[in-house]
Formats: sequence, structure tokens, C-alpha cells
Amino acid sequence: MPHSFGYRARTRKTFRREFRRNGQLPTSTYLRTFKTGQIVDVIGTGYQQKGMPHKQYHGKTGVVWNITPRAIGVELNKRVRNRVIKKRIHVRIEHVKPSRCNEDFKKRIAEANAIQKAGGKATTKRSPPGLPVAGHFVSHNKGRAVETVTPQRYVLLV
Repeated sequence: MPHSFGYRARTRKTFRREFRRNGQLPTSTYLRTFKTGQIVDVIGTGYQQKGMPHKQYHGKTGVVWNITPRAIGVELNKRVRNRVIKKRIHVRIEHVKPSRCNEDFKKRIAEANAIQKAGGKATTKRSPPGLPVAGHFVSHNKGRAVETVTPQRYVLLV
């Protein structure tokens, strides 16, 4: 039997709900407020089939550019061969959640502003580079003697 090339082809596991998470969505999904310019993640939820994003946009992060009564317009990047195109799609709110991609950045800014208000020196808001690990000896035997393991000779039992 030939396979299909439909709109939701090969999405059996992509749009499914997690184990023991079936049934209606929590009310908090519908009570979220989104603002224009907010960063969101597009994730297709199998519970609501209306307003579902194409499988290509599942898991992508974008910026809200339009808000309607039941849906949200999201602008995201789509890679087409050797270039990246900005795409604008409308997705129902069940398939969108606020992104956590810039939490660390916001936390650093808040800390820098608090230090500056307290009269401290202004610090950079960039992410600090990871420092190399200091030199040390690696101990693998923790006080035990080194054990040599040798294979036993193969004997054919007949």
C-alpha cells in the first residue's frame, strides 16, 4: 500500500499528548495573555485540531505579531534550501506557549539593574564566558590498588 503525502502525514508521535496527559487541556492554557513582540514556542497539541500549525513549524520559536480572539499570529523563520525566510502564521492559543529562551538574559539584566541602583559599578549584561577548569590530578582508584583484569582462556566444552 503506498504511503500518503497528506497535510498531517508522518505526525503520529509529533502531535500526540504525553503519557497520562490525555483529556481536556488545563484552564490555564486559555487564560494566558500574549502581547505583541512576545517570544513564543509553537507546539501542536493533538487535543485541538483546529488552528493547528503545519508539522514543519512544530517546536519552532517565533515572535507574536498579531492577536485575534482565538488565535495568535506568530512570525518565525523557515529554512528553505540555502536561505531562511520569515513566515507569518496564525495558530490557535492551544498550540502556543510562552518561550523560556530568554529567562537567563532577563535575570542578568535584573541583577545588573539592582547592583546599579544600589550604587555599585555598572556591569555588562552579556553572558559571561565559561572559564577553563583549573589543573588537578585525577584519581580513579580512590586508595585501592590497581587491579589487572585478564581474560580467561576459551575452552570448548563438548
